[in-house]
Amino acid sequence: MVLYVIGLGLGDAQDITVKGLEAVRKSSRVYLEAYTSILTVGKEKLEEFYGKPLLLADRDLVEQGADEILRDAAQTDVAFLVVGDPFGATTHSDLVLRAVHAGIPYKVIHNASIMNAIGCCGLQLYNFGETVSFVFWTETWKPESYFDKICKNRAMGLHTLCLLDIKVKEQSIENMMRGKKIFEPPRFMTVSQAADQLLQIIQRRRDEGEELGMTEETVCVGVARLGSDDQMICAAPLRELASCDLGEPLHSLVVTGRLHPLELDMLKMNAQEGALEGVKMLDSSTFTS
Repeated sequence: MVLYVIGLGLGDAQDITVKGLEAVRKSSRVYLEAYTSILTVGKEKLEEFYGKPLLLADRDLVEQGADEILRDAAQTDVAFLVVGDPFGATTHSDLVLRAVHAGIPYKVIHNASIMNAIGCCGLQLYNFGETVSFVFWTETWKPESYFDKICKNRAMGLHTLCLLDIKVKEQSIENMMRGKKIFEPPRFMTVSQAADQLLQIIQRRRDEGEELGMTEETVCVGVARLGSDDQMICAAPLRELASCDLGEPLHSLVVTGRLHPLELDMLKMNAQEGALEGVKMLDSSTFTS
């Protein structure tokens, strides 16, 4: 028997592949990973389309209770569903390794993920550098390491895909300390929040006299609900994205590097009128701004 690790794509219930759907329908248990990403439809819609009940797998179950997911997988088919592609998060590699160590055969069924679908904004995938993750800042914790990676990519002329924070089934520090199983409402970082963090970092480092790898005028691209019928793409200078409302989650941000003229033409299709007027991305002075 097999542990199936199945990508669901980025949009709705119908984005699953034919091969993936066949595996779901013949599995005795089907888990839906519910913390690294979300679809635009809920669990009930997926169950209706797949014709199978789904067991929600939160972070605790996947990382601490993987044995439950793998239970009886040597005797019966078990499916583990992941929004996007199965290997978009290292957690899922760990699940596969656990299956191998337990002598359980596994099969991965791939699908579209943000890592390749981001090409729809007009930027060529082979011009991307290291992907970075943004986290929600708190009053006492404001990490900036992703900014340095963005600047490193730009120094090589490369774009940066920025994955924005998702908080699902999270506890407050107070409730954690008191051992209360009370969870905070889900939160999903927006493009405008991510842009605001970058603007704060830029201003702070400018005040400290640092040489900047990007500025408020650096051209960026905000995307929302990629793969859905109402996906949105907005290309603009960073300062404008800080006030851009792209609606419901999920959002991602791209910081551009050196662009080919065809990439610039594609970006202009997704820009508000005049937002990229005068930008010449092959000009080295524009690239470094």
